[in-house]
Amino acid sequence: MGIWQARSRRKRTGGRLRPIRKKRRFEIGRELQHATIGSGTVKTYRVRGGNRKLRILTVAMANVFDPATKKSSVSKILTVRENASNPNYVQRNIITKGAILSTELGLVRVRSRPGQDGVINAVRIPEREGTA
Repeated sequence: MGIWQARSRRKRTGGRLRPIRKKRRFEIGRELQHATIGSGTVKTYRVRGGNRKLRILTVAMANVFDPATKKSSVSKILTVRENASNPNYVQRNIITKGAILSTELGLVRVRSRPGQDGVINAVRIPEREGTA
């Protein structure tokens, strides 16, 4: 079954909205392909207007910015520590924007969108007390 990203057929109150037209091609969504920790695979896909986007399928390294020293460096990703979008993503090592990763430099929060940017940009966060 395809993903359809158009107006809902229900009102906020739960009442039914009568559709004014059928489905359109530009309302079609894309199937989910999650970014996981691995060797490093990037997929290019066409979007509206003939433009291109990059989707990470597997990734091993992340660009990490340290706000304390104001420097960026490339660091190896060890594991996914937290993921607010779905708790099950932690077990499967799926990376999304806002996920907290454990890297060689410490804990980082992902600030890019792996499904659209083709790169993992992250910001180092201070170690929390009680976590190791």
